[in-house]
Amino acid sequence: MTTSDTNESNTAAARAGEVDADVRAELTRLRDSIDNIDAAVVHMLAERFKCTQRVGHLKAAHHLPAADPGREAQQINRLRGLAESAKLDPAFAEKLLNFIIAEVIRHHERIADDALNGTTNTSGTTNTTGTTGPTGTAPDVGE
Repeated sequence: MTTSDTNESNTAAARAGEVDADVRAELTRLRDSIDNIDAAVVHMLAERFKCTQRVGHLKAAHHLPAADPGREAQQINRLRGLAESAKLDPAFAEKLLNFIIAEVIRHHERIADDALNGTTNTSGTTNTTGTTGPTGTAPDVGE
């Protein structure tokens, strides 16, 4: 039997629900690990967002710009190095960080605008217009 025939036979068996119990158990174990890692990533990002929220408030209070290109470049280089040592594609890591940085800058700009206008802050407290802070938005992570 050729490799192609074996692959077709395995695919047909999987479609027919004839996957070996050991394979199913291993898939379940791996998927459970993936689910746990995903949960940890979300919680780690939430903690990071909390820190960058505070950075945004500090920047706004001292009239500092939302973006810091020098810091961003440092972080990208640092993350690329970490990715390489972890055997993760550095280009992927850079894309992820660039996405995060863009979101942080957006949030820092919103925090600065809110500080200038006396409107909603990102902690969700009531402002002078009687509305509360944002819901369902991710906190900042670029710093």
